[in-house]
Amino acid sequence: MREEHIIVSRDGAVLEIRFNRPDKKNAITNAMYGAMADAVAEAQRDDGVRAVLFTASGDFFSAGNDIKDFAAQSTGAFEGPRHVTRFLEEVIQAEKPIVAAVQGHAVGVGTTMLFQCDLVYVAEHARLTVPFIDLGVVPENASSLTMVERLGHARAFALFGLGEPLTGNDAAAWGLANAALPAAEVEPRARVAAQTLASKPPQSMRLTKRLMRDREALLARMREEGEIFAERLKSPEAMQAFSAFLQRR
Repeated sequence: MREEHIIVSRDGAVLEIRFNRPDKKNAITNAMYGAMADAVAEAQRDDGVRAVLFTASGDFFSAGNDIKDFAAQSTGAFEGPRHVTRFLEEVIQAEKPIVAAVQGHAVGVGTTMLFQCDLVYVAEHARLTVPFIDLGVVPENASSLTMVERLGHARAFALFGLGEPLTGNDAAAWGLANAALPAAEVEPRARVAAQTLASKPPQSMRLTKRLMRDREALLARMREEGEIFAERLKSPEAMQAFSAFLQRR
């Protein structure tokens, strides 16, 4: 699946997936999820690819799921297959290392996907938020599990419940990111890290990642969240939140 807002390229043994919708803060559409799912799946099949790097154009890493898609799903107006689940599953099941270069703010899945990455480099000024409760839905991408495990219950609940942002500096201090850097240094640092991973013995790399992650538990939680999320999309709370968001915009 080709999609102009996702740029997929190769740099040696590193496959790069770039969000390229800066005018919409890299909000992710269904077609973008499909293109990313295809790219991650292809990276797993291609022996020439040894690492995956997520990057982004513009000031935002990603504003998360396009709210118009959520609104269409809540009213039943959305048609065709939804690719978000396939993307989340591909990332969770990926055996090759995944690196993220977070040069700007991240919202929703733009934040939760970072907990599925193996290395994360983030801009010091970045603000990472997860406004699922404010939108009348629930966490996704197994984040109700990964965020608690990584940050602890109190910090994770403050992000979910109070809507407090996680700054780039705190993301590094609390164990989500490997380093918080000036924005201009994030992508070069992440690129070097991805190339370094790609230079290592590939089978040892894959086996080590497999031992470090309970993929079955992550998939089970992601699917449990997904069922509740789909129900919540049709709730009065969610429909009211989406309507208010679109009117403000």
